Formats: sequence, structure tokens, C-alpha cells
Amino acid sequence: MLAKDIINHVLPILKSSDTVGDALGWMEDYKVGQLAIVEDTEYRGLISQDILLDADESLPMVALQPECPEVFVLETQHLYEVLAQSQKFDLEVIAVVDHEHRFVGTILVNELLNELTKKLGSQELGAIIEIAISNRDYSLSEISRLIEANDTKVISSYYTSGDESSNYRDILTLKLNRRDISPVVATLERFEYHIIGAYAFEPIVTPDKERFDMLMKYLDL
Repeated sequence: MLAKDIINHVLPILKSSDTVGDALGWMEDYKVGQLAIVEDTEYRGLISQDILLDADESLPMVALQPECPEVFVLETQHLYEVLAQSQKFDLEVIAVVDHEHRFVGTILVNELLNELTKKLGSQELGAIIEIAISNRDYSLSEISRLIEANDTKVISSYYTSGDESSNYRDILTLKLNRRDISPVVATLERFEYHIIGAYAFEPIVTPDKERFDMLMKYLDL
């Protein structure tokens, strides 16, 4: 999914002639702390509620200095790139332009996060496992093959580089389409993958229960 697919076409766009009072009213109506300023098709930047609250309500936008005039995304950029840009500059909304840098709309970051949550399969039933792994040994295709050999599929995954909180181990997090993951755990352990966390799984009632209980006890230490 691309930036152009989640543009909010209802959110107001400010013109240079709009007043501080106009902007504050729209921010209140739409429960947002930032709005884009656009003149014709040229993106001029963002204006935040904090700036407006310190200004006279009769002032036009042209009298204020907009923020982030160089911060925007192309309509063909992926949602992950949009999220990275919004987090880098701590934005509530982010402007979208075409390849000729003409303004095409704005994205609400909250709506972006909701869309990414759906894409990660967080609403799907299924267990989540975390695997500590070294970068040189990482092969998602190999891990997926082992999981699929147990009639289980990977719904989503993400890879986190190691830091002090993870003892500098890289972590692969997998959302699976089943809650009974004892066969998956047994297979991954047999191939010497180090499972460090398991969540939302069904109680184990197979012969693997003793091994799994030992694993969970170890993880709680």
C-alpha cells in the first residue's frame, strides 16, 4: 500500500488567507494538532496548534512561519517510509506530493498506524513467537519453511536489531495463524533456533508439553 492510498480527503487544508481562528476551529473539529498550508498546489509547510494559541485569532496564515516546509512524502512511497518520516519529525499529519512536487493531500498519522496494525495481522487469531538470531544466520525463507512444515503460516513478521535491552541479540518476531504452536516450537528448537518468547498460544496438551513448560519457565527467569 502506498501513501496515496491512505490520504484523508476530509481533513481541511489551510490557505495563506485563512486566519488563526479558522485554523484553531478546524483543529478542534477534527481533533488534530497540525494542518498543512497550501497555496494553489504548492505545499508551504505545517502549522501547529501550539503556534496558533500564541497568535491573534485574526492573523492570516501568511503572517506566520510554517514548520517543516521540506518534510513530505511522495504519493508512491510505501507506508513504512511514510511512518519513518512521521516519526523522525514527530508529526500528526504528513503532506503528500506527486513527482512534480504538487500537493495532493495529507495523511493522518493515527490512520496510518491503524492501517499498519491491520497489515501486521494483529487482529487475526494466532500465537506470537520471538526468536533470538544472529544476522549472519537469518533466513526468513528457511524459518518459514520449517513453520509451514507444521501446517502453520506466518501472517506477519518484523526484525529488530539488537541493543542493550536485548543483550545485543537481533530479534525476529512472528505472528502465526495458529494458537497451537507446540509442533512449531519443537521443530524450531530441533534446528537450534533460540525462542525467547511466546504469547497468545493455547495450553500445550501434546507430548511436547514438558519441554514447552521448561522453556516457558526458563523465559520467566
